[in-house]
Amino acid sequence: MSRIMSLRHAILGFLSTTPLSGYDLRKAMDASVQHFWPADQAQIYRTLTRLVAEGLVDVQEVDGDTRQRKLHFATAAGLAELDDWLRTIHPVEDSREPFLIKMFFGGCIGAADVCALLLARRGEAEALRATFQGIAASIPESGDLNTVLRRATLLSGLRHVEAEILWIDETLEALK
Repeated sequence: MSRIMSLRHAILGFLSTTPLSGYDLRKAMDASVQHFWPADQAQIYRTLTRLVAEGLVDVQEVDGDTRQRKLHFATAAGLAELDDWLRTIHPVEDSREPFLIKMFFGGCIGAADVCALLLARRGEAEALRATFQGIAASIPESGDLNTVLRRATLLSGLRHVEAEILWIDETLEALK
């Protein structure tokens, strides 16, 4: 499934719970799914425009503090598409990881430079792990279905970054 397709479903997911302006949608995404599905403002607005054109999202203008605000909400057709997408099993996607290409061809630059790259990457991974751990501390370990699934999603990210740190440490050890 393409990035656009998954972005459209992420947007439909957010709009299935509450109407949001484009700005509020961006804030909601930045506060939750940005670590595994980043999208910039232009991508969000382009996708919203497409969803409106397809009849999956509708727009309502409401009075804001200083001006009219456009609130987007999922239509019945949008909710049906989201439901169908959520229930469909999708194959594991191929990923592209530029860092692994660097490691694959790292012999061209020598062990010292490869170690420097690995150490820099480890620092980034440690920072991300700390971020995930901080977020995890704010999410209850149990609760309603949404809470449990949001925590599980976060823990998936945490486990991936922990695995990367372990892989880096093993690779550094092998290069000694």
